Amino acid sequence: MSALEILHRDPNSPARAGVLHTAHGDVRTPGFVPLATKATVKGLEPRDVKALGYDIVLGNTFHLFLAPGHELIKHFGGLHEFMRWDGAIVTDSGGFQVFSMGHGTVADEIKGRAPSGTERAGRILEIAEEGVRFRSYIDGAEKFMGPETSMEIQAALGSDLALVFDECTPFHATKDYTARSTERTHRWLDRCLTWHAANGPEHQLVYGIIQGGTYRDLRDESAEAVMARGVDGIAIGGSLGDHKEQMYEVVGWNTATLGDDPRPRHLLGIGDVDDLIRGVELGIDTFDCAMPTRLGRHGVAVVPDPEKRWRMDITGKRHERSEEPLMEDCPCPVCEAGMTRGYLRYLVRHKELSGLRMVTLHNLAYIARLMADLRDAVLTDTFTERAAALRAGDAPRAGLL
Repeated sequence: MSALEILHRDPNSPARAGVLHTAHGDVRTPGFVPLATKATVKGLEPRDVKALGYDIVLGNTFHLFLAPGHELIKHFGGLHEFMRWDGAIVTDSGGFQVFSMGHGTVADEIKGRAPSGTERAGRILEIAEEGVRFRSYIDGAEKFMGPETSMEIQAALGSDLALVFDECTPFHATKDYTARSTERTHRWLDRCLTWHAANGPEHQLVYGIIQGGTYRDLRDESAEAVMARGVDGIAIGGSLGDHKEQMYEVVGWNTATLGDDPRPRHLLGIGDVDDLIRGVELGIDTFDCAMPTRLGRHGVAVVPDPEKRWRMDITGKRHERSEEPLMEDCPCPVCEAGMTRGYLRYLVRHKELSGLRMVTLHNLAYIARLMADLRDAVLTDTFTERAAALRAGDAPRAGLL
């Protein structure tokens, strides 16, 4: 039985709406997952995130492994107790972070060329069948992570959803390297599942990850391989291309192969407004991305302006004397309180933490309402029209959370 209860499917697209059942509560889908990378959504308290309408956050296995360490978090009763979040938690396996540091001879192999010598100082020391040796970005100490290590850490964290350890190949990887990497990822998937079956928490759902770069045959093979395993959910990872249309094409390949498979689908690392709309249209259930919080920390507000990629940089001179809120008729706690662009600009430019926090609050509130709007549209058979309106610059409807 799938952990995802599909309530309704859009008659004109693969979009679907449902409820993902976890040990720490239900997650409404389609939904967005804010990043609590290091056991905190930067600048916010757990009660802030809950009040914005979120059911789930994401913690990162790699970063929490390096600091404060999974054993310390286990001492506090797991990640839920450590950060005082009573909703669901998904933990990324750490694969992306390990491989995003790829330099040196490893990068040479990925690119299909001879070692250059000038790149030998990379932090990844070795990618082997056993796992990956790398140097910590904190103190330079040599560390190891493999499938069993990743699952052991996630078991100690006690997350509701655990992602298997995989190699996230970059866009510039050759097809030969991508094929070999994807096959190894499938072998690692088997090892993750074996370890979890013997040692993992009973409540913890395990997601397999589709790889294969931008090569359709490899993507199809990977999707089939992941579906054939006894995973509880399916994540789409790896390089999705170098522009949006290619990304949508790659994601579409995967969801087409998944077909009517009822298991939950998660798209890793994607969160721009237009990408969320298109992702739901392609049949994705959940997304995670640093976009709303990262933009907030740089004074960039998410607004209904597709011509400017749904972004407004409030640090510009033109906002200095503005008495406008970030958005008209916005029900977020910042706009509702009457905070002006001029005030927020001053706070952000002078690095006042309250300013960074308030723009982050606005951004996450916008994304929460966007996902609620898309979910409601699927449930009411109005998705095609509503998606078109949101793409054209309509603000997400208030009151749906």
